[in-house]
Amino acid sequence: MNKDIFNAFLLFILAQALIWYQTNSQFFSDWVKDRPLLMATMGIPISYILIYASRYVVSGYNGLLWPGRLIGFSTGMIIMACLTYIHFGEGISLKTGVTLLLCFIIVMIQLYWK
Repeated sequence: MNKDIFNAFLLFILAQALIWYQTNSQFFSDWVKDRPLLMATMGIPISYILIYASRYVVSGYNGLLWPGRLIGFSTGMIIMACLTYIHFGEGISLKTGVTLLLCFIIVMIQLYWK
């Protein structure tokens, strides 16, 4: 994995985690629940991070856009599963487990299929 793709992964993971907290903190924090406008302003730094993640992934894949979309989607699914379990104890059903396995496979295809 080259440096640009590695940086893209890190930025996608960061952005997906921030998105999860931006949209789901309202379910475990009254402070956040009472401040939706403040939480909406998190969209500006998140967008900035995603712009750079996209830039890195397109550079790492020699101008291709699809790998970034698939990697962004898959990292989002994996982060969703992890943070939902950590904060809500929501387990992984068979259906969700199969979906996460497919996300992992998508990432591996994007990384290693030349």
